[in-house]
Amino acid sequence: MNGVLFVGVGVLLASLLLLWGSDRLRHRVGLPAGKVIYTDTRAWQECPRPLYAASVNLTGKPDYLIKRLRDVIPVEVKTCRTPTEPYPSHILQLAAYCLLVEQAYGRRPPYGLIHYPDRTFSVRYTQTLEELLLDTLAQMRQDYHASRVARNHNDPLRCRHCGFAEYCEQRLV
Repeated sequence: MNGVLFVGVGVLLASLLLLWGSDRLRHRVGLPAGKVIYTDTRAWQECPRPLYAASVNLTGKPDYLIKRLRDVIPVEVKTCRTPTEPYPSHILQLAAYCLLVEQAYGRRPPYGLIHYPDRTFSVRYTQTLEELLLDTLAQMRQDYHASRVARNHNDPLRCRHCGFAEYCEQRLV
């Protein structure tokens, strides 16, 4: 009887340690309460299928999807320096994940999360943000088929790290 009690206590302690560890990981990554239903991080061994929105021919793999009540919330984790507000490109990336979630799960997410090392931002998925995303996607498709596309920034650092710098006639460095 003592052996069964000892095993039971051991299982209970192990369960508590796992729960504590998962709460610490959730906090470190900036995940809200809810069930993780999808992840594209190296922490999980299986490679999830990308989400796909046929209506705009868009594919993507958010870092996490969290099921909260009836909503599915996309979470994008960034390792760069924490800004005072999310970068516009990160907001558009999150908007794309919101659109993909809506297509895949049949329910529009009210918001998504962008987690930086020191802060997590909640970004409302509004009609205005969706329209900006759709306009941006349309412009990207138009640029993809153009023979010449104008540089869209004045940042020498971006140019220095660009994979197309050696071919670009408009580079800044």
